[in-house]
Amino acid sequence: MAAVEYRREKYIQDLVLRMGNGLIKVITGMRRVGKSYLLFKLFRDYLRDHSVEDSHIISMEFDRWECRMYRNPERFMAWVAEQIVDDGIYYILLDEVQMLTSFEEVLNSLLHIRNADIYVTGSNSKFLSKDVITEFRGRGDEIHVYPLTFREYMQRFSGDTYHGWAEYYTYGGLPAVAGMQTDSQKMGYLGSLFREVYFKDIMERNQLSLSQELDDLVNILASSVGSLTNPSRIESTFKTVLRSGISVNTIKQYIGFLEDSFLIDEACRYDIKGRKYIGSLLKYYFEDVGLRNARIGFRQTEETHLMENILYNELRYRGFCVDVGIVEDRTKDEDGICQRRQLEIDFVAHQGSLRYYIQSALSLLDEAKIQQEKASFYKVRDFHKRIIVVKDVMPVQRDEAGIVTISLYDFLLNPRSLEL
Repeated sequence: MAAVEYRREKYIQDLVLRMGNGLIKVITGMRRVGKSYLLFKLFRDYLRDHSVEDSHIISMEFDRWECRMYRNPERFMAWVAEQIVDDGIYYILLDEVQMLTSFEEVLNSLLHIRNADIYVTGSNSKFLSKDVITEFRGRGDEIHVYPLTFREYMQRFSGDTYHGWAEYYTYGGLPAVAGMQTDSQKMGYLGSLFREVYFKDIMERNQLSLSQELDDLVNILASSVGSLTNPSRIESTFKTVLRSGISVNTIKQYIGFLEDSFLIDEACRYDIKGRKYIGSLLKYYFEDVGLRNARIGFRQTEETHLMENILYNELRYRGFCVDVGIVEDRTKDEDGICQRRQLEIDFVAHQGSLRYYIQSALSLLDEAKIQQEKASFYKVRDFHKRIIVVKDVMPVQRDEAGIVTISLYDFLLNPRSLEL
């Protein structure tokens, strides 16, 4: 059966908007997310469709056996010079560029070719790091590729929306998984990725030996999606549950390795009224929920937490920075004594002057549940939009306080849902 192809229109547009900007376009993202396909299939097709001749598309896939000689920087630079024979723009597409010796210096040298536009991707060890842009001394422009969104996933799914959602929150959005037909295929593939691909990259990059503690840490993070935690709390779990003496510093280091590989992302707590970040507690989300589920044997697939994780990823895909919102509620008890408590808003999504407050709720069964979800919104005094996303199928609603309630399916499938 032929592989399922996904258009990834957003990323094509991201690349098109950066054409000719004088920077190295660096496509980053976790392994198996489709970076090479984006560059060598989708973007190359775009160039051809817009009258760029093949002679002006210079491409090199350094992981191919027949290209191994060009991993030598002198030979590669000489080969590039041979390809450029006129004053027209040449598009240089490089895959697995970390296999090129001294690739940072080579890329900086390519920037001096005035009629060259450079695009690169890589998929292991050093090049996977989220700080890769610093390797190019401020001359890099990052395009981060996420797993398939639910909207992208449904473009090729043969069933209805509800079965599609069940598949998506269970197995995630890695393109290869989306194209598999059986549950056993998907489970086996996802189960092997951490040890055979992701852990291997982390070990190579940081010159480590695979440890049981790293394995256990990923499982702890997978089990605590949507819960406030920090390295100190995780250390307590290691001591009390796993009888391990791993230190807080080691836990911080390992979490950093997982973040650098784009496997997890963190959301910090933000005091909305005080306009400042507070405390050390935060939340960790997995960039692909299928990988998260595989780590714990598909045993803890609580839809509430997975829905929250997917909404977080959707907001990041749409270009928002995302925090956990905190507002203080002050009430007096029966004795007239002022009581303080902190109310949480699942997501504070901000992008420039735009800001949205968003709650994730699997269902609003009764008025008590509705008021529970809205309570923190009532304490927000600014003019930014407040949204509750629920799995219930319903039309978009707006109450007298301006709070919008929208179905999960409408939110994920409509790219303009934040504007409804």
